[in-house]
Amino acid sequence: MLHQVSRDKGSTALLLGIPCMLMVLLKLMFHSSDATFQRVGPQVFGIFPVIVMYLVASMSTLRERTTGTAERLLTMPVRRLDIVLGYSIAFAFLALLQAVLSTLLSVGPLGLDIKGPAYLLMVIAMLGALLGLALGLLVSAFARNEFQAVQFLPAAVLPQFLVCGLFVPRDEMQGALSGVAKVMPMTYAVQAASEAAGHSGVTGVFVRDALLTLACVILVLVVSAATLKR
Repeated sequence: MLHQVSRDKGSTALLLGIPCMLMVLLKLMFHSSDATFQRVGPQVFGIFPVIVMYLVASMSTLRERTTGTAERLLTMPVRRLDIVLGYSIAFAFLALLQAVLSTLLSVGPLGLDIKGPAYLLMVIAMLGALLGLALGLLVSAFARNEFQAVQFLPAAVLPQFLVCGLFVPRDEMQGALSGVAKVMPMTYAVQAASEAAGHSGVTGVFVRDALLTLACVILVLVVSAATLKR
């Protein structure tokens, strides 16, 4: 999978460059309101990687299916979970590069001011990318082509984006929406990013939200493995 993505220059540019481009765009949008950028900037570390990795992972996996590679793998004496973990490990390396680049750009040239160590934002960006990867793998099992994978985006990712707390704090949401937000993994990724930016050290809330996000990644990957058909 890494070899295939490395040969696909467009996918590599999308995976590594788009989060950085979005951070630059965000900075330009709030050039006259730095306080807003300082508030929103850390939170999007739990959002942008999810969306970008979802698109790349779902389409790359579908391409594997349409070319017959996935079918050949499924005929081998390997467990479905092993195949999913293989994809995950390959994309995890790219997610790490994505997290490092976007964090260095944000806290460096873009001037994002965070109280905690920068590596905490890298952790959240990587967890967000892994969440997008897991969702992409899950959706690819139900989509017949790349167009259908994109159509699943409003159902799989955008509701999380709306209720994650970026626009309205969770405690100010209507009761039902607040309940929905509690079961959305992106909510915890965004909260963890805010904790990393607002506190000088690793807080209990950060650890809890990061672990909850990781647990959601593992759960979705297990479900993705179960949906693979031999």
